[in-house]
Amino acid sequence: MTELLIRFIAGGIFVSLFALAGDLLRPKSFAGLFGAAPSIALATLILTIRTKGAIYAAMEARSMLAGAIAFFVYASVASWVLMRYKPKALWVAIGSMPAWFGVAFGLWALFLK
Repeated sequence: MTELLIRFIAGGIFVSLFALAGDLLRPKSFAGLFGAAPSIALATLILTIRTKGAIYAAMEARSMLAGAIAFFVYASVASWVLMRYKPKALWVAIGSMPAWFGVAFGLWALFLK
């Protein structure tokens, strides 16, 4: 029960802070970006440090960083294809997933294994 309460409070604080940052920045489309992933990642890391220690949390943080890099490559490939060729977004989203998985598993094999 205590862990749930801490998760609720930490998540709420970080979501609120990142939503405020997103509200202050332009363009306003950043608000959704700042409201979700970074705040949840920080709350998760705080709970991980509390329950499993700093060394385990450091490995989780490195894994999050590798996932973010892989997602950036995926989003870059998908947006380039969408702007260049104008296909259906569903097919581009599905077709770009090998880039995401390839980068994620490549980074894992090189640095996290």
